[in-house]
Amino acid sequence: MTFSDETIKKYCHVLLWALKTARKGPRRKNEIVMIRYELPALRLAEALQASLLDAGMNPVLRVGMTPRMEKQFYVKSNKRQLVFQPPGERELYQKLNGGIYLHAPDSLTHLADVDSNKIGKAAVARKPLKDILDRREETGKFSWTLCLFPTAELAKQAKLPMAQYAAQVIKACYLDRKNPVEEWKKTYRSALEIKRWLNRMRIERLHVESDRMDLRLTPGERRRWVGITGHNVPSFEIFLSPDWRGTEGIYYADQPSFRNGNYVESVKLTFKKGKVVKSEAAKGGSFLAKQAALDPGAARVGEFSLTDKRFSRIDRFMANTLFDENYGGKHGNCHLALGSSYSDTFAGDSSTLTKEKKKKLGFNDSALHWDLVNTEDKRVTAYLAGGKKVVIYKEGIFAI
Repeated sequence: MTFSDETIKKYCHVLLWALKTARKGPRRKNEIVMIRYELPALRLAEALQASLLDAGMNPVLRVGMTPRMEKQFYVKSNKRQLVFQPPGERELYQKLNGGIYLHAPDSLTHLADVDSNKIGKAAVARKPLKDILDRREETGKFSWTLCLFPTAELAKQAKLPMAQYAAQVIKACYLDRKNPVEEWKKTYRSALEIKRWLNRMRIERLHVESDRMDLRLTPGERRRWVGITGHNVPSFEIFLSPDWRGTEGIYYADQPSFRNGNYVESVKLTFKKGKVVKSEAAKGGSFLAKQAALDPGAARVGEFSLTDKRFSRIDRFMANTLFDENYGGKHGNCHLALGSSYSDTFAGDSSTLTKEKKKKLGFNDSALHWDLVNTEDKRVTAYLAGGKKVVIYKEGIFAI
């Protein structure tokens, strides 16, 4: 199955809806929206450019490096080249109103033999640009969304025929429906009930249990559960950014992960006093350890998420975090992200969040944000103020 012109058109409509939904402030004509894409997604990028122009926006097109270019960059760059930022980059980011990211990799393992410390240094050098966009989003001036365009490499790594892989993308994003945007609006409304139920509770502690996991998390002061915000297409997760300082115990990710051209499998993280004190993996353990040491916040929790299997249309491993963190399957999933927090989980006006206030509330800061997924049968218990405890998630669904 390939993406027809009609499917591309529907995908555009969904992405523009997602970008609008993710925006806290009003949208105006003549705003600047960056479309960052990889070459296999060219047709979708072309269609998005036309749609944005029709809407009176100013699209800025940025094509990503090919696998060969990316590997050459890390292998050949000296220290200065590794952290170089083009003139005008900061100025552009200070004016951006939107970002649409089209992920369509031709390779998932091309950086496996590259020094991960160099990858980390380049990521840290770009963090000030991320900080600019985070602040613009907090003040309602910027929103972003991202999606996946199927490639032969993704299908290969997921061990699926290309037609079956593409069909799963179409199904997961409601592109098989007459009006996908209306379907997303229905899912958005359905999730509201669960978020309201969770946010009415005064949760002091969460206990996450499965066969290989025993983890305690502290949601923290002034937190709220959010989800299906438009930031990801598809997205079925409901999540919050906990106070990293309250993380204790063992987290296990049974789902494999591809990151920065590396493959990691069967991750086990041991937390004490909010930090990873031991990291293990059946494959990619060295890369995992270096990522967790990327900066002071990389070994702390930035997000905890739960996906209700009744929402998700994803029922197989897709070798892509965007899809895998929204996996429904038999038991739903939870995922934990090492690294940066999401300020939209602050139960208040995020425009008032300063770095000092975030630090005081236990919001984590890092150049890393790495989602690690657990698809085991699990139970999540909330311990409430006053001593009551409530099972909020079991057998892959929220126990509302």
